[in-house]
Amino acid sequence: MRIARLLLTPGVGVTASALLLASALGYGIVKGGHGPATLDWAKDVRDAAANSVGFRIGAVSLSGEKEISREEILTIAGVTGRASLLFLDADAARARLMANPWIADAAVLKLYPDRLQITIKERQAFALWQKDRHVNVIADDGTVLEAYVERRYITLPLVVGKGAEHQAKDFLAVIDRYPEIRAQLRASILVAQRRWNLLLQNGIDVELPETNVASALDRLVALDRDKKILSRDIALVDLRLPDRVTVRLSDAAAQAREDALKDHKPKKGGSA
Repeated sequence: MRIARLLLTPGVGVTASALLLASALGYGIVKGGHGPATLDWAKDVRDAAANSVGFRIGAVSLSGEKEISREEILTIAGVTGRASLLFLDADAARARLMANPWIADAAVLKLYPDRLQITIKERQAFALWQKDRHVNVIADDGTVLEAYVERRYITLPLVVGKGAEHQAKDFLAVIDRYPEIRAQLRASILVAQRRWNLLLQNGIDVELPETNVASALDRLVALDRDKKILSRDIALVDLRLPDRVTVRLSDAAAQAREDALKDHKPKKGGSA
């Protein structure tokens, strides 16, 4: 058996003594409250002893990485040139990997005597989320992936407001059914964590109801098709009520309308 051969290998007795010494030192360190540097030294002694009897990590199989580099994954998992497979805590390594926002799931498998297999499932960048004037890259479950926006993410849909990161997935799935609206959309703004407003590229605000959003968007598409409402000089379209649509003119259009009414108003003292 392999274990029997290991026990008969020259130097195993010295290795076992080193392991016992490391264990005793570790206990004394914990009891004595010594610093992290001493703990690291004890771990190195322990790992060196295990490596000397055949438990050195000789190969690492890694799959699923895209956004995170291989080097970063190994560092997070605690896999170094000195680490031994025997003393690597697979559960702790998985927990550290799962703490990275890009990693949705991870599996760490030790294959004795010298192989380690790490499989991860990454989250995908889904949208940009703006809150308190700061923009983050988020996944579809609302997890903040990056606290800054790289150029490759600037085309992602923008959602704004408290709670928007968690409601964005379901709401944008509805918006995606209306490509003519999605193409004009600049931002989706969550109001009081209850309903959404749309800010279009031309500056028009569209106020949507709390419920029956799809029905409201159907009306908006029909109005734009029949009346070209989204091409007019207006500032707001209110679709919150199911039985009416309210439109507010832009400031320039409102002023022009007021001036036109003044021009047509009958003057006092005119001839009969």
